[in-house]
Amino acid sequence: MTQSTDHSRASLLDAALSAAERGWHVFPLRVGSKRPALHGETACPRTGPCARGHAKWEQRATTDPDRIRAAWSHGAFNVGIATGPSGLVVVDLDMPKDKGSEDTPDGVTTFEALCERTGHAVPDTYRTRTASGGAHLYFTAPDGVRLSNTAGSVAPLVDTRACGGYVVAAGSITPAGPYKAVGGSVAAPVPAWLLSILQPAPKPVQAPTGVVAGQSRRYADVALDCEVRNVATAADGTRNATLLRAARALGRFIASGDLTRPVVEQALRGAAGANATQPQRYYADVIRRALDWSITHNSPRGRAA
Repeated sequence: MTQSTDHSRASLLDAALSAAERGWHVFPLRVGSKRPALHGETACPRTGPCARGHAKWEQRATTDPDRIRAAWSHGAFNVGIATGPSGLVVVDLDMPKDKGSEDTPDGVTTFEALCERTGHAVPDTYRTRTASGGAHLYFTAPDGVRLSNTAGSVAPLVDTRACGGYVVAAGSITPAGPYKAVGGSVAAPVPAWLLSILQPAPKPVQAPTGVVAGQSRRYADVALDCEVRNVATAADGTRNATLLRAARALGRFIASGDLTRPVVEQALRGAAGANATQPQRYYADVIRRALDWSITHNSPRGRAA
């Protein structure tokens, strides 16, 4: 083993231990890669951590220094942080895939614009620069709230990693470049305005068995009136988040056939425009993206959205 390899392994072990000291659950990624270095289910020996059944990377992620030292003694593994067990929500601000297009804003620019629209400064929190030139913003998730991963539903090139997700930790190195900590000493709580976007819209109360379709439609009409009122009366700085949540909630009724999309779009556009601080086309885009997401996630299996 060369001196360079020894140094690299020691640096990555330090990165893993440093993350674990913060209470973040880590696991090894393949050398120079972003993919887990753990065995798959088909190759599982059903021994050790898998004695009771195959344990995936999220289950095997740990903060135990002894387990971490043992894992990194086998190679210069990159460091993965399992966001769910770590109680983290990480906002992934990506770079455009088409790097030849100068007109496409990157995730950092898009997120800054989103913060400005909602009337908030870009949060001061632990941040890393990714190998591609993007950024990861680390936040702590509130107790008792389960958040899932998202891809583009907050804004273009703005993804999030929470339960079921992981990120590459600072100190890791890939062929595209290193991951570096570039700001913020601690992870701040996820901002309330962002949490309101990330929390799943509440499911409508299930109608009792035998209730006729007309009652279901009346329930949908009441929900529409309620969400429209919420948007129309939203305080400055919260309208975008309120509009996004309203559209996601009402998309369920479009998927069930109790409301039509044109009716919902028209009602929400009118409510958002009542005290508009943004161009109408901005609100229309928020409504369109949120409805697309909700209809896709709530359509019965086998039925086109």
